[in-house]
Amino acid sequence: MTTRFAFTVEFDGRPFMGWQRQAHGPSVQQAIEEAIHAVTGERVALHCAGRTDAGVHGLAMRAHADIDKEIAPFRLMEAINARLRPDPVAVLACVIVPDDWHARFSCVGRSYVYRIVNRRAPLTFEKGLTWQIPQVLEEGAMARAASLLVGRHDFTTFRSAHCQADSPVRTLDRLDVVREGDRIAIHAAARSFLHHQVRSMVGCLALVGMGRWSIDDMGAALAAADRAALGLNAPPDGLYFVRADYP
Repeated sequence: MTTRFAFTVEFDGRPFMGWQRQAHGPSVQQAIEEAIHAVTGERVALHCAGRTDAGVHGLAMRAHADIDKEIAPFRLMEAINARLRPDPVAVLACVIVPDDWHARFSCVGRSYVYRIVNRRAPLTFEKGLTWQIPQVLEEGAMARAASLLVGRHDFTTFRSAHCQADSPVRTLDRLDVVREGDRIAIHAAARSFLHHQVRSMVGCLALVGMGRWSIDDMGAALAAADRAALGLNAPPDGLYFVRADYP
């Protein structure tokens, strides 16, 4: 009898080519699938709530796999984690879900945070885990520019040329800019995002914060619905998948 297991996964994206299996390098999906094979002897397909690019991190990615072996969720989680070492990937939770539950298609909301360190001194512990911007950023202007992007829009300007989504129209539920000391966190939430959408929005918000773009420039970029109007695509270093929501 096959059982569907849902996993909550944390990972450091630096060593990986992204979540999805790639022919040209390691992926988070491959690491977990190989760990499951080592535990169960089964070749499984792992489905996730949202694919992430190379260098992007996960705090609580949701994923699922169908497994024939009879095994308790806690034991499966512990065994997978033992096989994942030393890769920077950890299964934080494992539960049995109904057969019609799907990590991607049942998901009704996805949240990301983008972390910026706004200081001149070089990064030490957080190199590759945040985007360092040495110029002083005006977070108030960034927040006002971010408010223009909230709502239902054509986000063509903010999506990768390689995006495979059928439509560039998305409803952005949240785009908040929060500063604490020399750290700025940009929180984004929507039912779904386009490829590179969060990184592209953050890059343009950074231009506003630096004074290189006005708030009107952000509005013009959105209205252009043209990737050529994009000012800057932020690096993957500071982007984290935070949460997937389900009914």
